[in-house]
Amino acid sequence: MTTDQLFMTRALELAQCAADKGEVPVGAVIVHKGKIVGEGYNQPITRCDPTAHAEIVALREAAIRTSNYRLMGCDLYVTIEPCTMCVGALMHARINRIIFGATEPRAGALESQLQLAENGPYNHSINWQGGVLAEQCSLLIKQFFQNKRVLQKQSNALVQSGDISTV
Repeated sequence: MTTDQLFMTRALELAQCAADKGEVPVGAVIVHKGKIVGEGYNQPITRCDPTAHAEIVALREAAIRTSNYRLMGCDLYVTIEPCTMCVGALMHARINRIIFGATEPRAGALESQLQLAENGPYNHSINWQGGVLAEQCSLLIKQFFQNKRVLQKQSNALVQSGDISTV
């Protein structure tokens, strides 16, 4: 197993923590000199915070642990391609490298949509690589949404049959 796969495996474990709490399963790990300095998973629902994406939670923890909001020399591992908000925060934190698992066709801001690392207005440059453990990362999120759709259909069927009330 490569170093990138090792840290992505930890990000996948964190993504499962998010799924277990009903959050979209995304996990992130920030590494400096081979050691994890920050980690997080999606928590916008449980924290009532639209900015509580896995990457932002990991950034906050890493900044506290290193006593610096600039995280130069740090790499971020995240299970899904980061969104616009997260790429912006990663740029401002001066992250060295972003490694993600699966692409995010609708909102991914590195490869899928905006290509912010190449086209953004930033005075910092981030190297990035996608596709590390992409199958596992993609499968986790697909299963989460499939399960969510099944539960929604079951709930709708119960409401329509009169077995439960919507009040």
